[in-house]
Amino acid sequence: MGGVPTNYRGEALRPTDSDPDAVCPGLMAIGEGASVSVHGANRLGCNSLLDIVVFGRAAAHRAVELVRPGSAHPPLENGIEASLDRFDVVRHSKGPRKTGAIRTEMQKVMQDNCAVFRTADVLQEGVGKIDAAARAYADLGISDRSLIWNSDLVEALELQNLLEQAVVALHSAENRKESRGAHAREDFPERDDKNWLKHTLSWLDGDCDVTLGSRPVHLNTLSNEVQSFPPKARVY
Repeated sequence: MGGVPTNYRGEALRPTDSDPDAVCPGLMAIGEGASVSVHGANRLGCNSLLDIVVFGRAAAHRAVELVRPGSAHPPLENGIEASLDRFDVVRHSKGPRKTGAIRTEMQKVMQDNCAVFRTADVLQEGVGKIDAAARAYADLGISDRSLIWNSDLVEALELQNLLEQAVVALHSAENRKESRGAHAREDFPERDDKNWLKHTLSWLDGDCDVTLGSRPVHLNTLSNEVQSFPPKARVY
């Protein structure tokens, strides 16, 4: 359902063509922010709570293995400056569009074009509309430039995050030609394990352009103490 892809130890993945399970050293994710690829990928509150208990513990054990007291910290490579630049650009924005107007546009697109039941036409229209909404963020303007209790600035920064998530969600949904879980396509009503038993990966650049890829699904357990359950259709 979405999130930072991780392994069972909470390490964030950076899949490559040669290694779909390559990790990003030092970066970890757990709970609702992560996708360990179990029970619905954390789309429900109880699932994310279980993930915190199980994989949060696993991540802590892995951190103990990796972190050594007194070891040198690698350089941040201008990460702080990039964050401050983003902050200042939004804080001093003077465009004609207000946060609320762009947010309403985004919400309407996601409600109309990315609801549970979908078709190719609806999703393709939504991709164009959500890309336009994301580009409209460049025309943002806020009126409060203070650094004390600035809800105008906070909402603008939150909107930027929401737009990025909306863009990758809609592009990923349009790309998947099947129905699975909460992704129900009326033009592709059946689950297609032959072609779509894989994780969708998405990369978003600074211009909100999306690149899509995939990584395989692990179907084997880590030990012989628990049997492997092959995927099967959910029927009632």
